[in-house]
Amino acid sequence: MSHKLLIVDDSALMRSHLSRLFTAQGDYEVRIARNGQEAVEENQVFEPDVITLDINMPVLDGLGALARIMATRPVPVVMVSSLTEKGALATFEALALGAVDYVAKPDGTISLSIDTVGRELLRKVRGALRARPRLRTASAGAPRGTAPGSAARSHAPIGAGRGLVLIGVSTGGPGTLEAILPRLPAGFPQPIVVAQHMPPTFTGPFAQRLDGLCALSVQEVAKPCPLEAGHVYVGKGGADVLIATRGTQRVVLPRPQSADHLWHPSVELLGRSALEHVPASNLVAVMLTGMGSDGADAFAEIADRGGRTIAESEQSAVVFGMPKELIARNGAQLVLPCERIAAQLIEWLC
Repeated sequence: MSHKLLIVDDSALMRSHLSRLFTAQGDYEVRIARNGQEAVEENQVFEPDVITLDINMPVLDGLGALARIMATRPVPVVMVSSLTEKGALATFEALALGAVDYVAKPDGTISLSIDTVGRELLRKVRGALRARPRLRTASAGAPRGTAPGSAARSHAPIGAGRGLVLIGVSTGGPGTLEAILPRLPAGFPQPIVVAQHMPPTFTGPFAQRLDGLCALSVQEVAKPCPLEAGHVYVGKGGADVLIATRGTQRVVLPRPQSADHLWHPSVELLGRSALEHVPASNLVAVMLTGMGSDGADAFAEIADRGGRTIAESEQSAVVFGMPKELIARNGAQLVLPCERIAAQLIEWLC
């Protein structure tokens, strides 16, 4: 089966390299565009199945093009951005507008790194073909700290400070987290630790962005941090994030990434470390959108040992891979669309 791919980049070298790369796969029909305006037009005429879209371009930049694409003919889009803080912030805007994934140029320019970018794009474009864009709508968000709806409690509440919420997420994660965390109140009684697969230079700006959106305090785990209720801890990219005990206090800390795991921060390692330092009955594990199976075994064990688990439903997941793997292991006590997850956490824990 042939897939239509539109490559959008203002660099002739990048367009030529990526065109050859995808054409050589044998199942892509490739067309190119030199700027955002051409991308909008080709999206209507060529009707691609997936688009790779540079952010910095003349005439119309990637964000402007993406907004028009999502408003006229939504299609899975993989952004190509620089690894600078400015590039990270633009990438999060793109994901909020509906892009499903991104590839970071290691130095922000065309260089010897083009082969690395190409290999990563091959993998992420394959994944994007199975993804569904999440379109921003007027009802997508919620007032900070509100608790929409009501659900019957199935467990007694965990005492403040004794429990812990774990979140594992990958492709499609930034937009999904932005649909969940801002709905939690400032008085949320448990710490939340997030393992989001992301490059090292992206997690800091992402935590800052979430901190501005949430009633909770959000920070990147760049050093050991005491776990405090009402705080969200985002694992630093390029490392793993673990739970530990220092004296009588539980902490969250970064650790150099393990070669035994493909994705980082590793959801599996986060879950295993939590089980070592927190009674399973005091854990809540939430598996959100993403490719692969990272964390499925650890989160299933949390459920087996008396913890509570949620898997995001196929209905809302950008990529229904990681949640599906948890469900397949009988490790998901509840399967919910992302817009209902905050309310469930509030019912369980507040």
